[in-house]
Amino acid sequence: MAARIERAEADTAREFGERARARGDDVLIEPIGGTHTVFAGPGQPFNKLAGLGFSPVGERDFEALEARYDARSAEIRVEQSTLADPAVAALLTRRGYCLIGYENVLGLDLVAARGDLARGRDEDLARGVRVSRVEATELRAWIDTVTDGFMHPDHFDGPAPTESFPRDAIEGVFADIGSATGTSLYLARREGEIAGGGSLRVSDGLAQLAGASTLPAHRRRGVQSALLRSRLLDAADSGCDLAVVTTEPASKSQQNVQRAGFVLLYSRAVLVRPVTRNP
Repeated sequence: MAARIERAEADTAREFGERARARGDDVLIEPIGGTHTVFAGPGQPFNKLAGLGFSPVGERDFEALEARYDARSAEIRVEQSTLADPAVAALLTRRGYCLIGYENVLGLDLVAARGDLARGRDEDLARGVRVSRVEATELRAWIDTVTDGFMHPDHFDGPAPTESFPRDAIEGVFADIGSATGTSLYLARREGEIAGGGSLRVSDGLAQLAGASTLPAHRRRGVQSALLRSRLLDAADSGCDLAVVTTEPASKSQQNVQRAGFVLLYSRAVLVRPVTRNP
C-alpha cells in the first residue's frame, strides 16, 4: 500500500517537472532507487525525491545524484515514508541529510465509506454549500481561489510547515494541475458565492486529493468538508478503492479529513541536504 501511494506521489512530481521542461525550463529529473527526483529551480513546490525505500539504493547512487545537484548549487529534499526500508533513512543521515519535519498521509476505504459520503453531500446541499466541477471558463477563478486560500493559511498549535512558497510559484503549479493527467478541478459555492476549491487526481484506482483551500471569509462553514465529500464520491464512481491526502501534522486539514473517516496510514519524514557550493 505505501509503495503504491509513494509511487503515485513521485509520478505526480515528475509530471509537473516534465511540463515545466516542455515550457523550456531547465528541469532535472533523475532516476534513483526505483523512483526519481525532480528539481526545477529554487522555490518550486514539486522539487522533491519521494518513493525511496521500496527498491534497492546505495551510496554510489547518491554520490552520482548529489554531484548533479551540486552542479546546480541546489538542495535535495527527500520525503521518506516511515513504512519504507529504515536503512535508507540511516544512509541519508550518514550523508548529511537533516530532518526538518514531518507530513502525515491519511487514507480512506472508498467502498466502505460511499453511503456516508452520499448522505453527507445531501446535508451540504441543505446548508447551501454546492460543489461542482470546473468549466473551462472558470479555470482562472479556480486558480485565484485556491491560491488566495493557500496564501492565508489557518494558524494552529502544531509544528510549523516544512515549506512556504511565493504566490507566483503556487499559481504556476495550480495552472498546471488543471491539465494534469487524470485530474479534475472543483469549486465550492456557499449561498451562490465562490468559497473554495480543490482537485482530484485518479491513477490506477488511487484517488489523490490536493490543491484544496477555502477563502478566509467562508471558513468554519463546512466548505472543506463539502469539497472533500464531492471529490471522494466522484473518485468512488470512477472505480477508485482508496483515497489519500497529505496534511501537516495537527492541522485543520487533518482534522477535517479525519472527521470524514480518514485514518492515519503513515508519516513522511522530510529530510534536506543543504546546498553545497562547488569550489
